[in-house]
Amino acid sequence: MIHNPILPGFNPDPCICRKGDDYYIAVSTFEWMPGIPIYHSRDLAHWELLTHVLTDDVQVDLKKLPSAKGIWAPCLTYCESENLFYVVYGVMNSMNARYFDVDNFVVTAEKITGPWSDPVYLHSAGFDASMLHDDDGRKYVASLEWETRTGYEEPGVICAVEYDPDAGHIIGYPKRIWSGATDRGCIEAPHLTKKNGWYYLMCAEGGTGYNHAVTMARSRNVFGPYEPDPLGAIVTSQPGVSNERADADHLKPKYFNPDSLLQKSGHGSYVDLPDGETYLVHLTARPWIIRDTEEERKAASPYAPKWPAGYMPEGILDLRCTLGRETAIERMTWTRDGWLRMADGTNLAKEYVPEPDLPQTQMQPVPERDDFDSGTLGNWYYSPREMPQRFADVKTRPGFVRLRGQESQASLNKVSLLARKLTGMHARAVTVLEYSPEVYQHDAGLMLYYDNMNNLYLRKYYSETLHSEALGIIQLENGHKTEYQSTRTALEKGRPVWMRMTIDGRKTFFEWSYDGSLWKRIGKEWDTSVFSDEYCKYGEFTGTMVGIFARDSMLHEKCADFDRFDLTVTEDGEM
Repeated sequence: MIHNPILPGFNPDPCICRKGDDYYIAVSTFEWMPGIPIYHSRDLAHWELLTHVLTDDVQVDLKKLPSAKGIWAPCLTYCESENLFYVVYGVMNSMNARYFDVDNFVVTAEKITGPWSDPVYLHSAGFDASMLHDDDGRKYVASLEWETRTGYEEPGVICAVEYDPDAGHIIGYPKRIWSGATDRGCIEAPHLTKKNGWYYLMCAEGGTGYNHAVTMARSRNVFGPYEPDPLGAIVTSQPGVSNERADADHLKPKYFNPDSLLQKSGHGSYVDLPDGETYLVHLTARPWIIRDTEEERKAASPYAPKWPAGYMPEGILDLRCTLGRETAIERMTWTRDGWLRMADGTNLAKEYVPEPDLPQTQMQPVPERDDFDSGTLGNWYYSPREMPQRFADVKTRPGFVRLRGQESQASLNKVSLLARKLTGMHARAVTVLEYSPEVYQHDAGLMLYYDNMNNLYLRKYYSETLHSEALGIIQLENGHKTEYQSTRTALEKGRPVWMRMTIDGRKTFFEWSYDGSLWKRIGKEWDTSVFSDEYCKYGEFTGTMVGIFARDSMLHEKCADFDRFDLTVTEDGEM
């Protein structure tokens, strides 16, 4: 059995395609670079991080974009007649005043590993753009046309337009073709495919929250009219029927389903296997359930979001998805009358799914430990808004990564954070730091990071109070900065420092050592769940990362050397 999620951690908005015996999934990255990871499998059960589509942070400029803006919902397709991969993606520049200013682009490559072409601008008619390669050689772009006018249903309707690849331009204006197969509202994520003479339009409905669902419609003409799938939601975490067209809120936690481990299931795409089997990938999430108890209310932070009465389900204070939105897979089947159904006869997303009839092929996992000995920075590292190679150097001092400090962790511009995706709620991160801070604007260390306004870190810095190098902990919680002065600890000058962060479910704590054997606790236990889609007021669509960082907000030149960076994740919590 395949165990969901197949891509744990921050891996939302999956789009799957096949070339021969190889399967590929692309996911969103928002403000993180490199952009649009491509995962690879040959059996749909075992996956590897293969490559990234966007690696030029000048051509794709994300600097100064707020968290959760940036690269949205890539559509990865393979055009067999051209032997060419296509990726359509959007750059969300602003959501101010509900205008959703987005630019949609397409890039191509003969090989999935690139090189990828320069981006070609498509249009700005809403987000979640995708492309269909029709069997007559024509191409069409579908997207959600975002509605900005008063008095019209929000967030909008699905539109489509023909694309001329020779001219690099759409033909005419997009035409509105579909408003949904259900009344859940918040339609988005259209994917057009063609099968047996039918144009199938797969969409997400209900908002990317707890009423999320995958739906379908079909037509004999690409521009419609489309007929809805009579089932309504074909994959979801909330099978109940609802009418939410009048409510544009995407989260809708009142639809939390206590009978399902997987929540928020929706935003899907499917792939047909050579033997006729069909599988569908979709985003999902696994929230912390914060019960409405006296203990939780007493522990609640003044910086926590304030939900309206009745917004959360009865007896629940909050739902928090620390790992963000993840990727799951479902086994599907086509009915005799041409509709797609889950193979088990239900529409509820499953934790365990039967494997396809494909030879099992193990894939190379991301290593738990990185000693930086290879001379090349691993492809599993990410940085907010710019490529890690801008500040991370693994060549100058072999066996180390040298981070050149830049702006603070709160910046939307240039932040020297070398981060990995957190993929489980029982994890331990270890690093060894060699660093000689000289002024208080210098620090470096180990960080838990959701976004620029929500992070927690153990740092080495220069303390003017102690007149020496020191350790300390700082937290940003929804923009409020707390420097825990009780954690200030003097250090012997020039000695390497080991740092360790342990995530034990909802508890996160730090330790330090001079030798990696004798560890000393520093600071209290922090609530891991506050680093989550729901809790963080300035983000909401990404996921928690663990990383090493350096800051030099004086001259942007002071460097910190890290001898290793380990991130071990376990299912049972034993380290």
